[in-house]
Amino acid sequence: MFGTSTYHQTIRKMVVAFGSLFNDISVKRVNSSGVVVETLKIPVAYGPKQKFMVRIANPALAGTPAIILPRIGFMMSQIMYDGTRKLNTVGKNASSISGTLRTQYNPVPYNFIFDLAILAKNAEDAAQIVEQILPNFTPEFTVTMTLVSGMTVKMDVPLILNSVTSEDSYEGDFATRRSIIWTLSFIMKGFLYPSVTDNAKVITSSVVDTHIMSAATATKPVYIVAEDS
Repeated sequence: MFGTSTYHQTIRKMVVAFGSLFNDISVKRVNSSGVVVETLKIPVAYGPKQKFMVRIANPALAGTPAIILPRIGFMMSQIMYDGTRKLNTVGKNASSISGTLRTQYNPVPYNFIFDLAILAKNAEDAAQIVEQILPNFTPEFTVTMTLVSGMTVKMDVPLILNSVTSEDSYEGDFATRRSIIWTLSFIMKGFLYPSVTDNAKVITSSVVDTHIMSAATATKPVYIVAEDS
C-alpha cells in the first residue's frame, strides 16, 4: 500500500508473546496425606473456547482420545486504535546496525484485546490454574519486546487484566460431560509500525545566525517565542 510493502510481523509477535506467558502452568494433585501423586502440565492452544467446547461435547470430532482437560485456550478478539497514547506523527526513531543508519516514523498505538479460557472438569484444577495467573497482574504486567527486527528499539508493552468470569456447566443428564470455564479478558497496549528507511541522511552541522543590536534598537528588545511540541 502507498507504494511500499511493509510487514514486521507485529501482530504475530503480540499473539506469541501473550501465549508464551501461560505455557508453563502445571496442576498438582495430592492424596489425603498431602503427597503429590500426579503433576499435569497444562497445554495451551490458540482458538475460541466455543470450538473446544464443541469438541469436548462430541468426542467423535476430536478423535481418540477426546480433548483432555484441563487446558487453556486463547485468541485475539479485537484491535482498537488508542488515541490517548498517540505520539508525534513526524517524530522518528533511529538505529545504527553494522554502520547503516535506519530511521522509522513513530509507531501508531493500538490496543489488542485477548480472551483467555481455562477449561477444567473439576473445580480444584481450575482454581490452581487461576491462582497461578491472577497474582501476576496488579492489574498490569509489562512485557519487553523488540517488535521490529531491523531496529534496535525495545518497547515495554503493558498487558492489563480487564475482567475475570467463571462458568460451571453442570446442568444436563449424567452422560453430559461437566465443564468448568474461567474466562479472562486482557488488553495489550501495543503499537503498529511503519516502514523502515535505510541509509538515512545524518545531520552533522547546523548554522545559527546571531545579530548584535545597534544603539538605535537597544531600547526595543526583540523576543523570540519558542514552542515545544
